[in-house]
Amino acid sequence: MQARESTKLLGLALALGALFCMGFLSLSMPGFAGQSPISTAICPIVYQLDQESAERGYRYIFYGNAFFIDKEGYLLTAAHVLTDFRDGGQPQILLRLPEAPPRLVKIETVASDSQHDIAVVRAVPNPFTGRYSVSFLTLASAKPSQGSNILAAALRPARLKDPHTFDAPTEDSSPAEILQYTSLRLNKGQPESELFLFDHEVIRGQSGAPIVSRDTQEVVGIVEGQWLRGVPVTSSGKAASGIGAGLPITYALSLLDREHVAWQAASEPSK
Repeated sequence: MQARESTKLLGLALALGALFCMGFLSLSMPGFAGQSPISTAICPIVYQLDQESAERGYRYIFYGNAFFIDKEGYLLTAAHVLTDFRDGGQPQILLRLPEAPPRLVKIETVASDSQHDIAVVRAVPNPFTGRYSVSFLTLASAKPSQGSNILAAALRPARLKDPHTFDAPTEDSSPAEILQYTSLRLNKGQPESELFLFDHEVIRGQSGAPIVSRDTQEVVGIVEGQWLRGVPVTSSGKAASGIGAGLPITYALSLLDREHVAWQAASEPSK
């Protein structure tokens, strides 16, 4: 009887030990611990304030989001996210590592389209050649239709008023539906641009984040900001509840093709 009970206890201990090892491995391996291909393709755009790392890493100012579109380190964002860097400030992105704290990587502006508020940037050095937890998103070849089911995904600091690089970012994932299209001048003296409105609030820092089709997982747009009284208020300003505004991905495709930057669609190997 005692031998049988000992055998049962030994078997239970071995089973629990196996479950513990499986759980430990799943948390330590890249791509686990809640990191989806969408979340690892998105990165916050920031400006480093400290020259030396403290207990929580480097302190920074958070401006918005960008997302990778290929393995060469190219990203898309909203052009207004980079506006404050025109006076010589160095923009950076915050990237995660599998077994180390997040790290800052410099980005360079490749091209910008102020009329449509789109910018192409590139990470230097290319994080896909390193040990970063990064992925890239495929792009839709056409703008989304009214009524499409979408997902606005973004990252922001857990402590927005006092962000540091070692703090794990908060992931925002907001399902929504495209309500309608409208046209507006995003900058004075320029022609109107087309925007689509979706039924979800845009909060501070979500500008430049990807808007993904829930059906195809392709990027169909870029978050422009919150829609308020017929004018989009970019999410770098005061947040207001209501309708979100997005830029159709077709504007970005035109800029990428003009600059001969490759992008990938889900239906074809490369472009």
